[in-house]
Amino acid sequence: MKTITQAAAALANGHTTAAALTEAALARMADPSGEGARAFIAVHAASARASAAAMDALRAAGRAPSAHAGIPISIKDLYDEAGVTTTSGSVVLKDAPPAKATAPSVQRLIRAGFVILGRTNMVEFAFSGLGVNPHHGTPLSPWDRATGRLPGGSSSGAGVAVADGMGFAGLGTDTGGSCRIPAALCGVVGWKPTARRVTIAGILPLAPSLDSAGPLARSVADCAIVDAIMAGAEDVAPPAPLPLAGLRLGLPRGTYLTDGMDGTVAAVFGRTLTRLSAAGAHIVEFDLPELEEIPAANAAGGFAASEAWAIHHRLAAEKGDAFDPRILKRIQRGERMSAADYVELVNARARIVAAVAPRTAPFDAMICPTCPIVPPRLAEVAEEAAYNRINMALLRNTSVGNFLDRCSISLPCQAEGEPPVGLMLTGEHMGDARLFQVAAAVEAALGP
Repeated sequence: MKTITQAAAALANGHTTAAALTEAALARMADPSGEGARAFIAVHAASARASAAAMDALRAAGRAPSAHAGIPISIKDLYDEAGVTTTSGSVVLKDAPPAKATAPSVQRLIRAGFVILGRTNMVEFAFSGLGVNPHHGTPLSPWDRATGRLPGGSSSGAGVAVADGMGFAGLGTDTGGSCRIPAALCGVVGWKPTARRVTIAGILPLAPSLDSAGPLARSVADCAIVDAIMAGAEDVAPPAPLPLAGLRLGLPRGTYLTDGMDGTVAAVFGRTLTRLSAAGAHIVEFDLPELEEIPAANAAGGFAASEAWAIHHRLAAEKGDAFDPRILKRIQRGERMSAADYVELVNARARIVAAVAPRTAPFDAMICPTCPIVPPRLAEVAEEAAYNRINMALLRNTSVGNFLDRCSISLPCQAEGEPPVGLMLTGEHMGDARLFQVAAAVEAALGP
């Protein structure tokens, strides 16, 4: 069983139990030859077993709280859990008081009966797309583990956990691509909702103007199910795929989203466009000159630096020596931003969002590679200049959806045996339901 949908069916017909699903996930997490020790910062083995047993008892009595009761998942280490210290992948918060309440999005999943396996590793304070964490170790992408390749960030542990079967989904966050980048580099599906659809209450922020909370999973349907519950929706059914024939997928002209593609990504992306066209989708090139305006708007540091500095400046002053120095440097960039810089950024964003809306309105989704490169070697980012260059390359395409305040999803599109490559679809603001339907159609056309 690879998906939540398959697991729910097996639970319903008695072919498995919540205890069995949970034990299988915990065994993978504990396997010394696997990535569990790096993918997870904390493992909730005792409470996971107790929750699974409770769900099995409720199902036997005909009182399961939902069809998904007993399915094990993980949460990123910046979601609050009552009685647990939220450290956000850092050591500087290890002595902070435990959270008094569980984040509402997590609480909704618990009420539906999902079993929380533990807290996944992440980039310190969620401030990088690489997935590197010097405090807890860096979990490796499933591809080419003998070499050791980056998992993508900042939801690194979530991506690796889902890819390796350590739970059926992993909760991540996405401020500039932190769900979609690890999904692309680990060969799974990553979802970024329109930000305001899912509350970020009880989640340690990076940049509240951009922060989004979403899942990584092994299918579009699974992401849609988890997203619906996180958002408090009444309908948690998998999305009905739209007919692919006739769908209009907009591909922005120019090189902003395709510059720097390595040979593998270029070949896989080109082949994917051909397959979708053959299945009846219309790939339409269109002008989107506002893409070139986004870097200029962010030149002074952007929302991430300014808002992260506002959140962390006291902690940085007190315990800066304990930070990952590369993350601290990114946070400190916000110190140089003035109030005028920030106001100009807010205004520029509003102008760009308004200008883009009519350009993308004729399309069912925008389409592009999630990342222009396959997972880089961990050794490549040891030097700071390479760290920054590769980080910016991984974040470039995904951060567009955050800046424009859109929903967006990354789907694996490589063939079996190839390095992981993500295909990104971006919808309209609050067009989440339709984007899930479009993504389900694309997923079906591309095959497993």
